[in-house]
Amino acid sequence: MEALILEPSLYTVKAVIILDNDGDRLFAKYYDDTYPSAKEQKAFEKNIFNKTHRTDSEIALLEGLTVVYKSSIDLYFYVIGSSHENELMLTAVLNCLFDSLSQMLRKNVEKRALLENMEGLFLAVDEIVDGGVVLESDPQQVGEDVPLTEQTVSQVLQSAKEQIKWSLLR
Repeated sequence: MEALILEPSLYTVKAVIILDNDGDRLFAKYYDDTYPSAKEQKAFEKNIFNKTHRTDSEIALLEGLTVVYKSSIDLYFYVIGSSHENELMLTAVLNCLFDSLSQMLRKNVEKRALLENMEGLFLAVDEIVDGGVVLESDPQQVGEDVPLTEQTVSQVLQSAKEQIKWSLLR
């Protein structure tokens, strides 16, 4: 028997998916051709939702893929990698995504808040994973360099209050 030796690769993530509590897609980004058509992607998403939404575990092997997942109120977060991928690396990506969204949504990680801040979700995913390559695993670094034009009015007002307060205390 010849052992299968896999070459190391930076391409660790095959997909990032967020589903609601009915198993419907809110966000999905696939980084390879494992599921090339939208129909195949939807079928895969239904399959992983049916296998994972009633369990408390955090990892599954499904259709030859490693799936790490987490749920929050009415959302299910999934990071998909190949069957030989390091689960800890995939979990780091999942936790980074969840924690950065939690910061962005002020700890209110639920469907309505996420739908109102989809542009932040797109930016966060793009900063964490690019083309299947993990770029960031620290949620404190994700979204840190948001330009002033993309800050909310309340964030700008809060920043101005802080600056005024510190100038008065001097």
